[in-house]
Order: sequence, then structure tokens, then C-alpha cells
Amino acid sequence: MAQNAEPSGSLAQSKYREALWIERILRQETIGGLIIVGAAVIAVVLANSAWSDNYFGFRETYLSFAFGDFAWKISVGHLTADGLLAIFFFLVGLELKREFVSGELRDPRKALVPVVAAIGGVLVPAGIYLYIVNSMGELDAARGWAIPIATDIAFALAVLALVGTWLPLALRTFLLTLAVVDDLIGITIIALVYTDEVVLANLGLSLVFILAYGFLAQRYSELFHLRPGAAWVILTPLGLVAWFFMYGSGVHATIAGVLLAMTVPVLRPKKDRLANPNSTEEGLAEVFEHRFRPMSAGIAVPLFAFFAAGVSLGNDEQSFWYLLTQPVSIAVIAALVIGKPLGVVVSTWLITRLPGVSMPKGMAWIDLLGVALLAGIGFTVSLLIGELSFGVENILGDEAKIGILFGSVLAAMFAALVLGSRNRHYRAVRAREEKDLDRDGVPDVLQDAEETQS
Repeated sequence: MAQNAEPSGSLAQSKYREALWIERILRQETIGGLIIVGAAVIAVVLANSAWSDNYFGFRETYLSFAFGDFAWKISVGHLTADGLLAIFFFLVGLELKREFVSGELRDPRKALVPVVAAIGGVLVPAGIYLYIVNSMGELDAARGWAIPIATDIAFALAVLALVGTWLPLALRTFLLTLAVVDDLIGITIIALVYTDEVVLANLGLSLVFILAYGFLAQRYSELFHLRPGAAWVILTPLGLVAWFFMYGSGVHATIAGVLLAMTVPVLRPKKDRLANPNSTEEGLAEVFEHRFRPMSAGIAVPLFAFFAAGVSLGNDEQSFWYLLTQPVSIAVIAALVIGKPLGVVVSTWLITRLPGVSMPKGMAWIDLLGVALLAGIGFTVSLLIGELSFGVENILGDEAKIGILFGSVLAAMFAALVLGSRNRHYRAVRAREEKDLDRDGVPDVLQDAEETQS
């Protein structure tokens, strides 16, 4: 009996640490998500005010950098979309790496349901988008089929944190895993579909620097005798060079952020773990997450949203209602608000028909509906794919922006209604169980997995 007790307690503590990690992400992304929404609102206001010429002019202003005989220039809009947004994708890559190494994606049985849900949440919206634009005769808009496929992690987690303080850990983990897999699929599509011409020499140089970055990231402790908190000083310049050559290759430069992140170790070096098994020192991935997440949530993504979301509604042919009723807008809204939840729920239902596959314990089907509606928030990555599909100065691009903004807000409102109701339910359940908290400080709700193992 004593032999069984230790693993059980260990499992409970592991779940508790996972809960703390999810809570930290939620707290950070709540503020970031609100800042992103605020930046988008300001962009729309400026684009339709007396300062609209200044706004659009600044977005198209070129910044020049010269090093001797070498000169390089990039517009402010491209710098935010290709440069600053790479920080956001770097964090997405870190989250993916963490999920593969120590999170839900480590166990194929646990990962199967959210991964299949994410795939369904990609295929169905894309199909609905293509069906609507083709049936409405807007054949040129088919290139934007990928606009509604990805979930905005920051925006979705911000809504969840605001309305779901009592929701079970399983639901939050499911959403995070689904959103991360969604973004992985979106990143892959950006690399494969929205790359017109590849400069192989620059791509090769970028990969060389990414490999060098990964080698030093894995060996920073023994090569430089540095702690994780200081390793970023050496690695960041290499990452910038890798990004520069990726940008020059024709492949969207944000891909460099993901590839760099996938080389960063999640766990402390093996020698350190063996020498100090009880050490609470963070791994390099967690250190980078602490350093770069505020920069991403507070600067990089809001600036991208500020320059990407601005759409002029200054005449009758490009008024809000005109753009809202065009094929691309209707297709994006339908894909986000209807297609996303439909794809997530149906694919989850189908995969759970298989023997031994079930929904995460403690998560009801109505909870899944709330998560599926949240997945319809396609803000950041959708805006990026919209620009890649139609360009900046294009009526189809403006229609896509209106569809993304309106559809994402609508999906957030529906999700808030469902999850707000479920949050009140779980708060009532917790109130009844409050007296039954264990003395070890780990809430009983986090020990569900322990009971299933016994």
C-alpha cells in the first residue's frame, strides 16, 4: 500500500504544477489580449479619422539600415508583420515544445482528442469559406481559404480568464493544446502555401544559424558555464541573424521564430538535474518565456494589430455595412462563428467513438462547445494570413479584416455566454466541496487523474 501512495501523490503534485503554469499563462494573456483588442480598435478609429492619411502613410514608411556598402530597407507594416510578430511565433514554438516534452502532447492518448479537434477546426472552416466565396461568385477570393483556420491564443485565453475563473483545469489545458496545434497548422500553411519564390542561398544560411542557435542553446551550460538567465545574451544575436536570412529567403520570416524555439531545451541540462534533482531552477525555455512574453503581449502583437487592423470606411463603396455584406466578410464570419465550433465538436465526437478514447475527465460536452466557440477567435494569425492572401491595399483584404474583426468579437461573445454559465455552475460545485480540501494544499479537483490511476 505504501508503494502506491507515492506515485499517487507525485501525480497530484504534477497536476498542481500544471495548474499553476496554466494560471500564469492565463494571467499574462488576459492583459495581452485586452491590449491587442484595444490596439485594433484604435487602428480602425484612426483609419477613419482626420489622421487617416498619417496612419496609412506611417504604415507604408520605409526604414533603412546601412552597413558600409550594404543597405537594407523594410516598411513599418512589414516590420511589424514579419519582424515583431516573429516574437509571438517564437513563444508559440516554445509552448509547442513544452507540450511535446512535458505537456499534453507527450502522451499520445491524451493528445489525440485535442489534436483531432484542432484538425477538424481547420478543415471545416476552410471548406465553409471556399463554399461561400465560390457560391457567391467571388472566385478570386479563394486564395484566402486559410484565413479562418487558426485560433488566436492571446485573445482566446483572455476571454477564458475573464469569464472562466472556476472552470476545470482539463478545459483550460484542452483549449491551450487545441490553440497551439491550430497555430502549428497555420504556420505550416504559411510556409507551404504563401511562399511564392524561395531564395535557397538565404534559406540555407538561415537554417545554418538556426542550427548554431540550437547547438548553443543545448550546450550553453557546459560551453559558457552560464545559468539560463544569462544565455539569452549570446543566443539573441544569432536568432536575429537567422531571422534576417529567413526574411530574405522569401519564406515568411515568422517561421524562423518557430524553428528557433523548437531548438530551445525545456528541461534543465541532464547533468544539472542529476546533480541537483530538487532544484527549482527553470529551464531555458521557461526563462525565455518569462523574458519574451511581456514583449510579445505588450509590444509586438499590439503593434501588429495596430497596423494590420486599420481599414478605411470613408466612402459608400467601402462603408462598414458594404464590406460586412461582401462574400469574403460573410465567408470569414461564417467560418469563424459556425465552422470552427462545428469542426471542433464534430471531430471530437467522432474520435471519441473509438474504443478507449474519451473526453478529458471533468470536462462536459457543453464545456467543449464553449471551447469550440473560443477557437473561433482568429484574430492575430487570421490578420496575417489575410495580408498574405490579398495584400494591404486591396478591397478583398479590407473585407477580410472586417470579417475577422466582426467574426472574432462575435465568437468571443457567444463563448463568454456559454462559459460564463458553466463558470457559475463550477463555482457552485466548488463551494459545496470547499470543506473537503486536502491538508497538502492541492485542491481535490486537481486530483481527478489520481483517482483514475487507482
